[in-house]
Amino acid sequence: MGAHILVVEDEEKLARFVELELLHEGYIVSKAANGREALEIALNGDFALILLDIMLPGLNGLEVLRRLQQEKPTPVILLTARDAVMDKVAGLDAGAVDYITKPFAIEELLARIRVALKLHGSSSGMAAQQPAEKEAGVYRWGRLLLSEKRHQVTYDGTDISLTNREFQMLKVLLENQDIVLSRDVLLNRVCGYDYVGETNVVDVYIRFLRAKIDEAFQIKMIQTVRGVGYVIKSGAPDMTAG
Repeated sequence: MGAHILVVEDEEKLARFVELELLHEGYIVSKAANGREALEIALNGDFALILLDIMLPGLNGLEVLRRLQQEKPTPVILLTARDAVMDKVAGLDAGAVDYITKPFAIEELLARIRVALKLHGSSSGMAAQQPAEKEAGVYRWGRLLLSEKRHQVTYDGTDISLTNREFQMLKVLLENQDIVLSRDVLLNRVCGYDYVGETNVVDVYIRFLRAKIDEAFQIKMIQTVRGVGYVIKSGAPDMTAG
C-alpha cells in the first residue's frame, strides 16, 4: 500500500489534477481546501507527507505549518508562488522539508515527493528499510564509499579529493539511488535555497565528479537522464568485485 499524502490546495482543478497523478503512482490521497480544515485533518490523521499551498483561505499555509510542527513532525512540501521568496524562507524556517513553485511540472513534483518520503517519510515505512550504514552516514556504490562523518570518499581504498560542493552533490545522489534528481533539486540541496545563479552550475559539478571518479576509475556511475537530470542507479557493475 502506498504512502498516505494530504493535498492542501484551494484551487479545485489543480488539487484534482495532483490527486489523480498521485493515485496513478499508487499513493493514498486525502484533500483539504482551506487552512483550518487542513490543520484538523493533519493533526488527526497519519500522513507520510503533506503538500501544502501557502495561499489558503481561513488560515494561511505558513500558520498551518507552524501549528502542525508544534504537534507532530509530518514532512511538508510547500506549494508557493514563483516570486514569494520570503514565504519560501519562512516556510523552510518553520520546518518544511522542501518547496516547489507554481506552475510546476508534475514530474518534478513527483520526484520531490519521492525524495522527501525517502529522507523523511517514516510513516510510509521507508525509514525502517534504510540500511544501518546509511543511518550512520555511510553510503556505498560498488567499491565506492562515502563517509559523511569523516567527510571522505574512497574507491577501492583510494582517497578521492573532492571540494565541499562536489562531496555534497555526490552524497545527495548516493542517498537517492534510482531516483532521477532534476538540476533544480540538486542545486537546492547542494547550494541552498537562497542561491542565485544558473542551474547549469550543476552540470559543472557533475563534470568534475565524473573526471575524478568515472574517468579516473573507468566506471560509469553518474548517469544523465536527458531533459530531466541525473541519477546513480543501485546495483553497481562492480558491486561484487573484490
